[in-house]
Amino acid sequence: MAHVEAVCTSEKKGIVKREQSEITLKADWGIENDAHAGKWHRQVSLLAGESIDNVKEILPTLKNGAFAENIITRGIDLVGIQIGQRIGVGDEVVLEITQIGKECHNAGCAIKKATGDCIMPREGIFATVIKGGRVRAGDSLDLIS
Repeated sequence: MAHVEAVCTSEKKGIVKREQSEITLKADWGIENDAHAGKWHRQVSLLAGESIDNVKEILPTLKNGAFAENIITRGIDLVGIQIGQRIGVGDEVVLEITQIGKECHNAGCAIKKATGDCIMPREGIFATVIKGGRVRAGDSLDLIS
């Protein structure tokens, strides 16, 4: 079953996010108390746990949130997802995919320097919040459109 592996937030942009026990998402806004919340197209970031596992083979001390991701997923094909598709999270939340990949904040980020690569430009997924609610590790993930 596809599920949320971890949820992370930060109060400032461009820094590592910290793992949280739960996050609250608001429609057309994003995650409460997260620097990326607002009326724009990248309210929430998602990254596959499977992709992070590959980086951990080289950098085993990597912590959740190191890529500034909000939601770490497990068991859903994020790499194959398309812009405009929607993901249901838990019993309430609906996200709509708005962007795939992004440039790193700077070309020489710590992860790229340590591993020779950064997955966020290729595998980071961004979404807006269509329907809000609470999200925590273990919540189900479903591709709904």
